[in-house]
Amino acid sequence: MPPLSSSVDALLMNVYTNTLLKCERFEVSHFHDRSVRLFTNKTWRSNNVPAFRGTSHLNRRDLNRRYRSTKISSQVMEEMQSNVFVKEYSEDLPVTSSYESAMEALSSLITRKKRGERSSVGGKYGKLERMLIYLKILDLEEKIGGLKIIHVAGTKGKGSTCTFCEAILRECGFRTGLFTSPHLIDVRERFRINGLDITEDRFLLYFWNCWNQLEERVTEDLPMPPLFQFLTLLALKIFVCEQVDVAIIEVGLGGKRDSTNVIKEPIVCGITSLGMDHVEALGNTLGQIASHKAGIFKPHIPAFVVAQLSEAMDVIQEVARGLAVPLEVVAPLDCEKMDGLKLSLSGDHQFINAGLAVSLSKCWLQRTGNWEKLFGKQDNLESNLPGAFRRGLSTAHLSGRAQIVYDTNLKSCNSSKVSESSCGDLIFYLDGAHSPESMEVCGRWFSSAVKGKRKASSCFTVENMVQVWGNGHRQYGTEKRDKSYKISKQILLFNCMEVRDPQALLPKLVSTCASSGTHFSKALFVPSMSTYNKVTSAASVIPADNFSRDLSWQFNLQRHWEKMIHGKDTEVDTVIDTEPKMDAAKFLPYEFLYEDASHCSPVENHFACSAVIPSLPLAIDWLRDCVKRNPSVRIQVLVTGSLHLVGDVLKLLRR
Repeated sequence: MPPLSSSVDALLMNVYTNTLLKCERFEVSHFHDRSVRLFTNKTWRSNNVPAFRGTSHLNRRDLNRRYRSTKISSQVMEEMQSNVFVKEYSEDLPVTSSYESAMEALSSLITRKKRGERSSVGGKYGKLERMLIYLKILDLEEKIGGLKIIHVAGTKGKGSTCTFCEAILRECGFRTGLFTSPHLIDVRERFRINGLDITEDRFLLYFWNCWNQLEERVTEDLPMPPLFQFLTLLALKIFVCEQVDVAIIEVGLGGKRDSTNVIKEPIVCGITSLGMDHVEALGNTLGQIASHKAGIFKPHIPAFVVAQLSEAMDVIQEVARGLAVPLEVVAPLDCEKMDGLKLSLSGDHQFINAGLAVSLSKCWLQRTGNWEKLFGKQDNLESNLPGAFRRGLSTAHLSGRAQIVYDTNLKSCNSSKVSESSCGDLIFYLDGAHSPESMEVCGRWFSSAVKGKRKASSCFTVENMVQVWGNGHRQYGTEKRDKSYKISKQILLFNCMEVRDPQALLPKLVSTCASSGTHFSKALFVPSMSTYNKVTSAASVIPADNFSRDLSWQFNLQRHWEKMIHGKDTEVDTVIDTEPKMDAAKFLPYEFLYEDASHCSPVENHFACSAVIPSLPLAIDWLRDCVKRNPSVRIQVLVTGSLHLVGDVLKLLRR
C-alpha cells in the first residue's frame, strides 16, 4: 500500500478505532500471543492517535488549545472479511493528542482538593445509579456480564492479592486483565493486560473513546464521572475490548458503594485483612468497615476471606448467610508448598495474601470449567501446589510494597557508567503503609530486611527498574553485594496525608522496629511532589523546588516525632510551632547524619534526631551527598507513610 497522507491516516485510525472499540473483530487466543490485523503496516504512535470528537468539557482548563482539528473529506478502504467497502467521511477530527493532555483531562475529573473532603459531583443520581447510566452510554452494561471476574475488597493486601491472582492465572495460560489502585508513577499502571501495563497508544484509544461518548451525554443531571468512576469504566472498557479471559478487579474504597460494585455476577469474591482506615467514609468501628467490604458479596457466589478479628468476622459471616454465599476462611500459604521457590513480594504478611490468592484462583478455575482441563482430578491443594501456581507466586510484581531499590545514581565526575562496587551504599526500602496495622507489618519487614535475615527477591538496581516497569512482572534475583560497610545508618523518610493520625502511625512503626533491634538514626519529613488534585505521568515535569510552600504539616509530624523520642511535650510544642526554621531546612549540613541524639536541644531550636526538608528532590540529593562524602557509610532509607511519597521517590530514582 502506498504511503497515506496524514488526513487519510486520521480517517483510517478512526475506522480502526470504531471497529476495535466496538469489540467485534477480535479472534480470542486462549494464551498470551494474539495478533490483530490492521489495514496498514503502519505502527501507531501516541502522537498519531486522534482524540476523536469534542473536548468542550475541558474548556475551563484551556485544553482545546492542545488540539488541532482539520476538515477532511476522503475515501477510506475498510477490509472486512472478503468484502471491500468505501466510506465517505466528512467530519471535524482532532488529529493530534498527547498523553499529557489526557492527564489534564483526568485531572479535571477530580472533585475534591484533598482526601477527607466530601465529593461535590452534582446531578440527581446516586453513585452506583450514575455508574449504571455510564455503562449504558458506553454500551458496556451487557458486555461486562461476559467478563469472568475476581472481585477483591479489603483494607490491607488487596493489591498484592490481586497481583498474585493475575500472575497465577497468567501462568496457567489465560489472558489476564488486572485493575488496581492507586498508581505510583503513571496511571497506566492501573490497567495490566497479561502482566504488562497497557501501552500508551492503546490507553489513548480507549481513553478518548470513553471520554467523548460520556462528554456528549453530559447534562445538569448527569455530569462527567469523577476520577475513580471514570477509571473504573475505562478498565471495564479495556477488558471487554481486549477480550481477557479473566478480569481481576480491586475495590477502590470500601465495597458496598464502591464504583466497582456494578459487577453483578463475579466468578468469586475475596476479602483481605481488615483494619481501621478511611473511617471518615466507612465508619469508625471494625464492624462498620467489615459491612462495607462484605458489600461486594453477591447471592450464591462463592467468597473467601482471610482470618479477621471477631468483630469483623461476625459481620462478614452474617452478610454471607443473608445472601446464601458459600464463605470459606483461608489460612496463610504454607511456605513448604512453594517447593524451594520464594514469594516475589516481600514480607511475612504476603503469605496471608498468597493463601487467599491461591483459593480465589482455584475457585475461578473450577467455576469456569478449567481446573480439570489443566490439572485433571487433582483437587487437594493441602499437599501439593501446581507448578503454574508456584511460578505465579514467585514472579508477581507490585511496586511500592516492601520493595528494595539500590540507588545507582552515585557516579563519579569522570564516569558515565555506574560500577557494581558503587551499588548498595544508598538503599531505599519502600512500602506504602499508611495505617497502624500496616505500619506494624512494614516495621517487621524493614527490620528483617536491613538485618539480612531474609533476602528479598524484589531487590533490584535502578538500572533494572526501567525493565521492571516496562513489563510489570519480570523477576530479578538478588545480586551479590559488597558487605564490607563500616557504618550503617537507618533513616526514616516520611510523610502522610493530613487525615491520618501520626500519633497512631509513628509510635507503631518505631516500637515494632525497636522490638527487633532496629533504631532510626534520623527522621526526615518531606512534602510529596504529587498533589491530590492532579494526575501526572512518568514523563510529567518534576516541579521545581518551592521554598515558599507550606510545611506546617511536616513540622507537625516532626513535633510528634520529637515528643516520642524525648517526651518533652512543652518545649517541643513551643519551639516548632513558633519558629519553623525554613532556612535551616533548606541547608541541612552533611554533619547532621552523624550528630548524636544527646546534642538535641529543643529550647535552643536545635534538633539532632529529625529534620524537615522543604522538597523531596532536596532530600534525595542530601542523602546522595552523604554517601559520596563517605564511601564507607551504608544508608538504609525506609520510605513510608504514603503511596504518593513512595511513587514520588521511585519517579526520582528512575530519572
